[in-house]
Amino acid sequence: MTAQEFILQKLEHLNDPSVQKTIPDTELADFIFKAVMNKHFRKYSVTPEYFEKIKIAININLEKNEPIKFSFPFGAYKLWRLEETPETDWAELFTLMYYTEWLMPIAKIYKPGIWFDFSSDEIIVERMNNIPTSETESYAKSFNSVLNFLQSYLPKNIKYSLTPVRSLYTPKEFENDLKDKIKKMEEKLGGLPTLDDKHKHMVELNVKLKPEQDKDPKWREKIELIHQAYYTVDRRRPYNRAKEKIITFVTKMSDCVAVGTTKSSIAKFWVGVGALKKQNNTFMEYVLSPSQIEKTQFIWEPIKIEGLTGKNFHQIRVF
Repeated sequence: MTAQEFILQKLEHLNDPSVQKTIPDTELADFIFKAVMNKHFRKYSVTPEYFEKIKIAININLEKNEPIKFSFPFGAYKLWRLEETPETDWAELFTLMYYTEWLMPIAKIYKPGIWFDFSSDEIIVERMNNIPTSETESYAKSFNSVLNFLQSYLPKNIKYSLTPVRSLYTPKEFENDLKDKIKKMEEKLGGLPTLDDKHKHMVELNVKLKPEQDKDPKWREKIELIHQAYYTVDRRRPYNRAKEKIITFVTKMSDCVAVGTTKSSIAKFWVGVGALKKQNNTFMEYVLSPSQIEKTQFIWEPIKIEGLTGKNFHQIRVF
């Protein structure tokens, strides 16, 4: 089996025509909750407090006969250190396929289905990471292209979308809000945040330094101040954490369902790359972080899948 054959097979099996048994209305909420909490897909435990919020979100949508809604906030850019930047690659596609496998049981028994919204934080990326708007726009365009490609393999009641936080504001409104939140965060912290070595490394990984920027010994802390302040802007959190939405993410947060990116990966898809690992006559999907890429010996296998466009989809890493 070639890499191309494997990926096409996985895509074609996403919309498995087998029919689920009918679930009585009285058991629907419990079935959906158990599907969301499926340990086969979850990478981390969920706090008991968030159990109840998930149940509330499910019941709100059931009462309205609307799709079960998920929100996934993320940076919406491709890490500048990767040769794949600024566009999406196999990491995004593999993640979407994995999430589809996770949520398909719900779509099969609940007619309104699923609405899974990726909430894009690209509005703050240039200010924090020095990634130009032209590159975040390229990422958004390629991300939407992958969503459109995948949709042809999905049942009609599974919908993915990309919603930028930018769309919730006018430019002036956002600038005023952010300026206010930076001031309040600085007052709350009594100055700049204190970073341990792990958090310093995270800042260093993501920021594309401007000339002379690193001569300021506090440049990391100043970036993190903006980061923490941004999380508190008025319209982002209410949009992502509306009562009818289930927060999903790659890694563990206090209130979310953390599902990683593939069965074998927890690397974030926007700061990693997709790859296949050979296993006998088949493959396993992975999302590799920058450090994993450095440690992995791989070959490039050519590939061409109709409808899947972009500079990163004509070959794939195989190890």
